[in-house]
Amino acid sequence: MIVRQFLHWVRTALPGERAEATSALARAYLFSDLGADDRGAAEGAMIMLLDDASPLVRQALAEALASSHKAPPAVIQALAGDQPDVAVIVIERSPLFIDADLVDLVATGTPAVQAAVARRAPLQCAVAAAVAEVGTPEACLIMIENPEAEIALFSVDRIVDRFGHVAAIREALFWRTDLPAPTRQMLVSKLSATLADFVAARAWLETDHAHRIAKEACEKATVALAAQSPAGEAGPLIRHLCGSGQLTAGLILRALLSGNVVLFEQALAELSGLPLGRVRGLVHDNGGAGFRAIYDKAGLPASAWPAFRAAIEAMREASHAEPGGASRLKRRMIERVLTGCHDAEIGEVEPLLTLLRRFATEAAREEARRYCDELVAENGMTFVAEPDRVAA
Repeated sequence: MIVRQFLHWVRTALPGERAEATSALARAYLFSDLGADDRGAAEGAMIMLLDDASPLVRQALAEALASSHKAPPAVIQALAGDQPDVAVIVIERSPLFIDADLVDLVATGTPAVQAAVARRAPLQCAVAAAVAEVGTPEACLIMIENPEAEIALFSVDRIVDRFGHVAAIREALFWRTDLPAPTRQMLVSKLSATLADFVAARAWLETDHAHRIAKEACEKATVALAAQSPAGEAGPLIRHLCGSGQLTAGLILRALLSGNVVLFEQALAELSGLPLGRVRGLVHDNGGAGFRAIYDKAGLPASAWPAFRAAIEAMREASHAEPGGASRLKRRMIERVLTGCHDAEIGEVEPLLTLLRRFATEAAREEARRYCDELVAENGMTFVAEPDRVAA
């Protein structure tokens, strides 16, 4: 019997020779027309080789068997518990593992094992959820970049919650076209917090100042994101902002002053608990009493009422839309609101005026940038340095 001869020979052969012979034995088991006795003997020999002192032998066995449905399950399971260089070969490729096996490997395995699971193709939703819950940042990144991974939205949100501060993971997620607005906003929020901490840690700005700037940048990005998202995502985005404590009066005012009426109305509906249709009717009530009623029911601060009232009046009276769509602050609208707030008691609205002045500065800078870009585009000028003339 060939297997008997192999077992005698393998006891004295060198590791490299044993590895080559082991690979040949495994291929014969998978592809040769062996009889029942020879097949049983070959399987027994492979099980024996699991105890070989050289990892080269076990690695050769893993490489030969990893992708086959015909591999002996006992051998595959044993190889999966071997040292990482051997285990990852079968964990990444073997079709014999069921989802429960893979979830257990993610829960108990090393970072290399988790990464191997994340590379599997296909990767089922339940296994992806396990990687998202307990996997390392590397494993999560590999899974995000795996086109064969079926990742549920709640798993993506969990990855953002755990590793949204990791630049590579944020970038990989931003490239996905299937992320809804709430998840993208979570990434924006993580990015702003990370940048604020980075700036404060290097003492470039005071901590409070850095976090205020980052917060305003996050709100600006949130309004822009809402403007670019399908209308049906406004509600889920507002619910996410409310649940995460980001739905502030400042953000709602920014949305209104950007002309993003959809986001503004959704925010009032969420905070007041009234149906969206009812909110829209009250917001556009020319008498003004309906809007004040829903403003109070939403729990927005009384000190900000003059700004919201003036913004609504400016919106109703605007003869034409300012440039920038619904994602940028409108300069003339802000100036109208500032004028309307100056008649209020200064002590009560001073923080509001400070915020509005920052909005006005931001809008002016955006307008100047847009004007300069358009001016350059209209002229179409390209300046090319003339080469130096060399005297003859």
